[in-house]
Parts: sequence; structure tokens; C-alpha cells
Amino acid sequence: MTMLAEPSVTAPLDPAAFADTALQPIAEKVLARQSLNFTDGMALWNTRDIFSLGELAHFVRNRKHGRTTYYNINRHINYSNICALSCKFCEFHRKRGESGAYEFSHDDVLRMAGEAAASGATEIHIVGGLHPWLPFEWYLEMLRKLRAAYPRLHLKAFTAIEINHFTKISRLSTREVLAALSEAGLGSMPGGGAEVFDDRVHDQVFKGKLRADGWMDVHRTAHELGIKTNATILYGHVETREERTRHLLALRDLQNDAPGFQCIIPLSFIPEGSELGHLPGNTGLEDLKMLAISRLLLDNFDHVKAFWIMQSMKLSQVSLNWGVDDLDGTVVWYDITKREGGAGNQHQEMTVDTIRRLIFEAGFEPVERDTLYHRVERTPDNWATGWRIA
Repeated sequence: MTMLAEPSVTAPLDPAAFADTALQPIAEKVLARQSLNFTDGMALWNTRDIFSLGELAHFVRNRKHGRTTYYNINRHINYSNICALSCKFCEFHRKRGESGAYEFSHDDVLRMAGEAAASGATEIHIVGGLHPWLPFEWYLEMLRKLRAAYPRLHLKAFTAIEINHFTKISRLSTREVLAALSEAGLGSMPGGGAEVFDDRVHDQVFKGKLRADGWMDVHRTAHELGIKTNATILYGHVETREERTRHLLALRDLQNDAPGFQCIIPLSFIPEGSELGHLPGNTGLEDLKMLAISRLLLDNFDHVKAFWIMQSMKLSQVSLNWGVDDLDGTVVWYDITKREGGAGNQHQEMTVDTIRRLIFEAGFEPVERDTLYHRVERTPDNWATGWRIA
């Protein structure tokens, strides 16, 4: 089994040519492969020399990956939106009996997984609300059934918030819960639920949810058990740029202490339909800055993913020149956030042909990957199920 291609030679970087002289010492650090600090991060946020910022992030992206841009064929399954929490930023949660509330059975989940496998998916992404009544065994049995029925599908499942919830309903430790899930078929974990690592923001927007130290403890434990995870930041609500920068640096520190993060996924907050609907949301430039700064501050993260459902596919295509090397996947159904059309617009699918065309148009080489960033090869005569890991 081989990892993905070596990067090609990167274009030269000339810090002296930057219009904003404050970026020049930062560029020198980047050239020397030195980590940036908080002051550097704030200089990146405050610069009006957006072209040099993009050039810096693009330089690092090319140094790591050359022209390669990754995508995968996946499907999101949200098993239930019934949740014990009521976070202000969240349009997803419902209470049992409330209009729009749902909870899928194991048979429902197996049916959706079967549809995904038949369409060529290599990954199932499973998350949901903190269901007040489902026992821990329900989740274990779901994984066991999925693994038995579709052994080739990688099961990426459960945020740190859900893992913490499982410890409460099972009266097991975080390590015991993760070990049991891994034994049942868990392959890796998504990075959701991080939001912004700041107590002020936490108390204002998602009080009652797992705090930063708890989120990091779950991911640290997962890494110690050999479970790869992703990381996120939800930006563009009540947090400051300083708080965003500290969040990214905290992720970098954790990656240094307990390696296991595969990628950072900056999530652009979409206010419509939430209790924070009065907020303006992010501009396209703010999205691009967030992606670029993530690439520059998180020098020990291999991948920066533009989750096209939140940034839009058009802006995600542009972001490939702003430090991004991964466009996620086909998704099919995503019930957490609805960028356009509000409730009832959960069908959010991108075809493989469209993803590949957008990557080609931006000047890059599309490479299908699996969840763990191995190259996927497919045979034309058996495209959907004849794939293999290179």
C-alpha cells in the first residue's frame, strides 16, 4: 500500500516583493520551515495584501502536495437529529415529537450504506445528535452490522461530543468507549464539535456542550489508540480573529503532543435558520483568509479541506490557490447545514465528474483518495465496486 504522490517543484517565493512589509519576516519563516506564532497569525489576519497571503499559503500547499488535489466518494448519514442540547448556532437539533425530528433504524442506515456502496463510495460518515434515550449498545450494534454487510466501507463516525455522550450513557471511560467502538468497526473520527476553543464563546453560543479540554482529550485518546481523526473550527459567528488564531495554535500543539490529525476543516458559519440568524455570516474573502491562515499556522497538518457545502463549490475551487488541497467528496445527503433553500434542501450531491472538472479547471490534478489518504484506483469496466487501494 503506497501513500499519495510526491509533490512537484514549487514556484519560487520572493518575500521582498510583498506589498505588506509585515508579511516579509513571516515569509522568511515559511521558507525556513519555521512555525509561525500568535503575532504572525494576527499579522496574516490584519494584512490587506491579500495576494501575498494567498501566495504564501499556495507555496506551502505546493511544497507538500504539488498539483495534487484530493477528493473522495463518500456519503454522510445523520442517524438522528434528536439532541439533548440546544446550541444557538445549530439549525439541526430537534426534540422528540417536534416537527422535523427523525431517528433512523439500523435497517435505514444499512439501506443508505448499501446505496452508497453500490454507487462506488469508499467511506460512510456517520454523526448525529446527542440522543437522550438510545443506549450505547445501539451504536455498537450499528457499526457491527455495517462492518458485516459492507466490509470495504470505511466507517468514519462520531464527533468528540458524541463520544463524551457515550461515556455518560455507558458509564465507561473515554478510552473504553473508543476501544469498544473500534472493536465494533469504527475506522476513524470526524472533527466536528470543536467550534471555537474559548470559554467566552462557548458560554455565549453553545453552553452545555463539551469544552475545549474535553474535546482535545477525546482526540488525544483516539490518537493514542491509533484512531485517526480530523479537526475543525466553526468561524464567523461571535468569535474574534484572536480567538480563531488561538484555536488553530491549540490544535497544532495537540498534533505535536499526540499526532493523529489528518486534516483541518474550517467550517464557515451559516446563520440562516439558527438563533444567530441576525448575524451577517462570512464573506468570500473571509473564507479564503481562514483557509489560507489554517494552512500557514498548522504546519504539522498535512491537509486543508474546503468543505464545499459550507464555502460553496465555486469558492472552494478558488481556494485551491489559497492553501487548500482537498475538496472532500460527493456527500449526497447533509442535514447539519443548509446553505441554500433552508430546511428540505438536504440533498447536496456533487458528482465525481463535476469535482474532477473543477479541479482540472483550477489547474490541478484530481486524485481520488480513501479516508486515510491512500490513492484509490478504479477499473472502467467495474467502476463502482472494482476499486482498490494503490
